[in-house]
Amino acid sequence: QNGYLGRDLSHTGLGLKWDFIIIHESGHEWFGNNITTTDMADMWVHEGFTNYSEGLYTECQSGKADGAAYLIGVRRGIVNDRPIVGPYNVNAEGSSDMYFKGSNMLHTIRQVINDDEKWRGILRGLNSTFWHKTVTGAEVEAYISQQSGIDFSPVFQQYLMTTQIPVLQYKLRGSKLRYRWVSVVKGFDMPVKVSLGEGQDELIYPTDKWKSTTAHLGRGGELRADPNFYVIVRKAK
Repeated sequence: QNGYLGRDLSHTGLGLKWDFIIIHESGHEWFGNNITTTDMADMWVHEGFTNYSEGLYTECQSGKADGAAYLIGVRRGIVNDRPIVGPYNVNAEGSSDMYFKGSNMLHTIRQVINDDEKWRGILRGLNSTFWHKTVTGAEVEAYISQQSGIDFSPVFQQYLMTTQIPVLQYKLRGSKLRYRWVSVVKGFDMPVKVSLGEGQDELIYPTDKWKSTTAHLGRGGELRADPNFYVIVRKAK
């Protein structure tokens, strides 16, 4: 039966084009069987990557836009009840958000890297480097940062260790845009693509301090973030 027990977890119709159990459980041959975590607290390495593989399968079958739409769609299942990483050394898992939020964290990281060949190499490299090994979540995180050349440690801390979604706060005065991250961990400085009105997407580099730009983002309307980034955009009062 296509979907998950006949249901499309992405609410887009894309999840009804394949059998969830076959695709998801096949994904565990790479993350869960080939690579296994030493502690259940890091189960996101199993489930986050495997849920992400559902998006990759969709992308392979019907294109990059549909793969992204599937992953964006499953965000409706995120509850942000508790951190994804559970307590260590007590045989306990973290939040069930390890599936949908975990996959969207990875999808967001892919956008920041902005090089699909490099991203594909990282995914394959994880499996060749840690082939038939037990690992910690920290080892996986360090590998992604090392291979990408980008320090993603604040990103991992934000999405895995807190229940807060990064909020891009902004003020617009004429053609001058001011922006910053709020509800984020210390040192969170993830870039994000945004646009205004009919303007083209442009990459900005917010921190927790106000920054400003008069770049060609477009005029009028509300600031929008590229939906491939799992963030919230909110206008400051």
